[in-house]
Amino acid sequence: AVQVFGNDLAVAMAGSQGSFQLNTYKPVMLHNVLESITLLSESCHAFNHHCAQGIAADEDRIRLHLESSLMLVTALTPRIGYEKAAKIARLAQEGGGSLRDAAVQLGYLTAPEFDELVRPEKMV
Repeated sequence: AVQVFGNDLAVAMAGSQGSFQLNTYKPVMLHNVLESITLLSESCHAFNHHCAQGIAADEDRIRLHLESSLMLVTALTPRIGYEKAAKIARLAQEGGGSLRDAAVQLGYLTAPEFDELVRPEKMV
């Protein structure tokens, strides 16, 4: 990455030194652009081979993080208002429970009402 940054700077400097179409720095510009293309291409292939291949989503873990996200409380504000939604989020954070449990515990919503309002797939 540092080499590509350096090549970019060299191309920019060389481009600023030429006059009209008679830029005598075109060879160094071309060399640096081609070198950067090669470096970036090889690093993409290496990333794919050594890292990206074989990666699979852990859907259970993703669901767990999604359901415990305090950001979901924003779906409740049109129905119960900001203050009550903030109290739900605060209780869930301090108590370590879910937003659903906090909403029911505070008596602002029933469990089915919460499930109807908080639909992460519709919030994306």
